[in-house]
Parts: sequence; C-alpha cells; structure tokens
Amino acid sequence: MSESSAEAVAGVVASAAAAASAEAAGGWRRATGIAGAAIGVLAAGAAAGVAVERMTVGRGMRRKARLALDSAGPYGTLRGTPGKAQADDGTELYYEVDEVEPDPGPHVSPRRRRLFGRKAPAPVTVVFSHGYCLNQDSWHFQRAALRGVVRTVHWDQRSHGRSGRGVAQTRDRVPLTIDQLGRDLKAVLDAAVPEGPIVLVGHSMGGMTVMALAAQYPELIRDRVVATAFVGTSSGRLGEVNFGLPVAGVNAVRRILPGVLKALGQQAELVEKGRRATADLFAGIIKRYSFAGRDVDPAVERFAERMIESTPIDVVAEFYPAFTDHDKTDALASFLEMPVLVLAGVRDLVTPSEHSEVIGDLLPDAELVLVPDAGHLVMLEHPEVVTDRLADLLTRAGAVPAGATVMGYGSSSTAGPR
Repeated sequence: MSESSAEAVAGVVASAAAAASAEAAGGWRRATGIAGAAIGVLAAGAAAGVAVERMTVGRGMRRKARLALDSAGPYGTLRGTPGKAQADDGTELYYEVDEVEPDPGPHVSPRRRRLFGRKAPAPVTVVFSHGYCLNQDSWHFQRAALRGVVRTVHWDQRSHGRSGRGVAQTRDRVPLTIDQLGRDLKAVLDAAVPEGPIVLVGHSMGGMTVMALAAQYPELIRDRVVATAFVGTSSGRLGEVNFGLPVAGVNAVRRILPGVLKALGQQAELVEKGRRATADLFAGIIKRYSFAGRDVDPAVERFAERMIESTPIDVVAEFYPAFTDHDKTDALASFLEMPVLVLAGVRDLVTPSEHSEVIGDLLPDAELVLVPDAGHLVMLEHPEVVTDRLADLLTRAGAVPAGATVMGYGSSSTAGPR
C-alpha cells in the first residue's frame, strides 16, 4: 500500500472518529456510511483500513456469491447435538457435540479409512475454539472431515454465534479479558467433556483462549490435554501489529481507534445500518484481511462475510481492547510435554506468521507449518492443509492409529513443517 493510500485510510478512520463525537442524531446518520467502512475493518479482526480505490473491486462477483450462498450455501450448515454451559458470571455458552460413529466392524467408511486407516479412534474429544467476530462454523471443513471419525466439540465464544451476551459486560460493565475467555472454555469442558483425554484446537482469539485456560488451570492441561493446535494466533505483543500499513497509517489508526470504537459501540443501531448500506465496501475489506489468494471461492468469501456481519458492533468494540493486553507467553510452558501443531498463513495481516514462529521457538518440539499463499482464515482458504495437519496431530497424540495416512486431504507442496 502506498503512502497516499495510507493517508486516505487514516482520513477514513479520522472521519469516523469525528462522526463519533457528533452529538446530533443527524450527524450520526450522515456518518454511518463512513463508520460502516471502518467497522468492516474491525470486524475482520484488523485495526486498520485498506486503500479506498481497492474496496469496490469485484462488486458484481460478490453480489452473485451472496445470492448463491444465502439461498443454498453448504457452508456452516453442519449441526451436532446442542448443549449449554454456564460461565462463572452466568453467561450462557452454546456448544455442539459430534459423536463418533458406532464401530462398523470390517465395513469401514471411506472417510474413516482415508483419514485414519481401519481401526477405530481412541476415546478422545477434540474441542475447537473460534476467533474474533467468527463462530463455531468457521471450522466447517475440518468439522466435515472429522465428523463421525472422532468426537468433537464446537462452541461459540461469549457474545458470538448462539452464545449469550456476556453478562459481566452488559450488566456490570466489566471489561472483557482473554482470561475470562479461558474460564469460559473451562466451563464448556466441564459440561461437554467431563472426563477423558482432550485435544484443544484454537484459531486466533480461540488460540489465545486456550493459552488463558492453561494459565489458570495448568493441572487440567497436565492431566487431560494430550495435544494442542494453535492456528493463526499469538501469545502477545499484538499492539505492535501493523496490519499491512506503513508507519504513518498505523500510527494514525492506533491514535484514534479506541475513541472511535467506544463511540460507535454506543450508537450500535445506527452503525449497523451503516454496515448494511456499505455491504460491497465491507466485502472488499473482509477479503483483504481474511484471505491472501485471488482464487478463493466467492461462496467461501461470502460465508466468512456472513459470519463477521453477524457480530454486532458493540461486541466488536467490547472485545478489541483485550487483544492489546493479551500476553500468555509464560502459559506456553504447559504445552511442552505434548504434541503441538502451530500453523499460520504467511500473508496473515491480522496475526502475522511471525507470532506463530515465536510460539514455535518457545515450543521447540512443535510442528510449525507456514502456508505461503494464505491469510488469516487459513482453515477456510486452505482447508485441506489444516485438516491434514490436524489428522497428523491426532495420530501423534494416539487418538488414531499410528502410521495412518490422510490421502486426499492435503499433503500439499505449498506447506511444510519446520
């Protein structure tokens, strides 16, 4: 991005900040279009904008993709046995369980044979934690591949998906912290996996949630967790991420963003109207901050867009400050004695792959996989690579027969372990 583009972006965010300080309702209405553009960035998990001239590229394709996916899209349609856990502040946390298929004896399904060979998996539960402004459906491809093969739990973080709004945040005005998310995960484990070995899988904020769990419940990690996967996440220093912007743009955004978020969160209804009115602009921003390749299926793009659109602006504002404070580097020591997968897209602008390399350095026995042509939503952009590596992790953890292969699920030349 050029310096002039960065200045344009800073101008967009600055305009949103000015709108946020307006007291008249008319001022808010005039500002919602600009604010919607800024919120598109934030909802994609970023804290910066993109050049205005690139925001409307592919508008016709995105419109067609919306129509196709919204009418009959297959992504995010998988459902399991529903359950609810209660967080320590009373927040209702929604989860779903996919159970293992009954032992078929000699008649093994093609999917089970392709993934893990002929033997039945061990009684392990794989628990998936999603990222900021997403929901449990972000694991659609991995869920489809593992469905019936191994027991899995998919849950929605507080204020996301089908889970309830955070009680402590809405009732008591307590700031959201990553530590709270770690306690939420503990509540889900108590309800959905009260016994037996566990594999933890976390993407972005979900990976931070896993680290927060380890920081507060190291004995749980020691006694029950047999493997962990950190996908596109960070153990700290997120305040230094530049989101693909030059220094001038980053500094401008960091300076005014907290005030913009706070003000927009207080005018949620008007801002939501602005987001709907700037849908095409919003789609371009999501694509830039979610994916790296140019040939991503438009239906997958729309799937990501729809998940992000569903996150209310006040939730976006509520969660964002927690990332700057996040530092769980010390908690990584809890994962030293188990198989660990650390995977990231090399072109991730939200949690850069350098953060995954730091995790890999702190966990020297972990498998570090960097996917060259991948952005932040690597599990949607390159699902075969992520599924392949997860299957390998389950094999190393003893959850599936040793030596099994994953034919057709991404022994890809585009990624490789360190």
